[in-house]
Amino acid sequence: MSDSEIPQDDGRPVDVYLDLLRIRMDTEDYRLLMRVVEPVLEAIDEERLSSLDFALDSGANDELPQEVRDEVALVIATAVTGRLDNEVIELDVDDTGPVRIVTDATTASDPVRLGEIADYIRERHRQTEELRGIAEVSGLPTDF
Repeated sequence: MSDSEIPQDDGRPVDVYLDLLRIRMDTEDYRLLMRVVEPVLEAIDEERLSSLDFALDSGANDELPQEVRDEVALVIATAVTGRLDNEVIELDVDDTGPVRIVTDATTASDPVRLGEIADYIRERHRQTEELRGIAEVSGLPTDF
């Protein structure tokens, strides 16, 4: 991409990133991405993100190709952090299998830090399974 193709946007980093994606992505993929990120960006702008129920791995987003899901995660990360150096990486976590996370470039290149993140994910998975077992025995819903 030449300098003349880089969007000139003095706005938020997320706006710059979206402009770059609009140029780089297939039109239909970009439309899918915008359909998913617009409500999230709106919630961030209105400071009501905590009330928004959103998951990229839910069945509702099965029509999204993995590349679009990754870009959705990066757009949201850019909106939240104001950083353009976010990366999606995949960690192989024994108990859960591969897990995709968004992190900054420095963390993405640090194997020690990635190991700590994988350990944290393993521990959360263990706790979730323990709670799920307690809920099941107690006759409570287990879909958390």
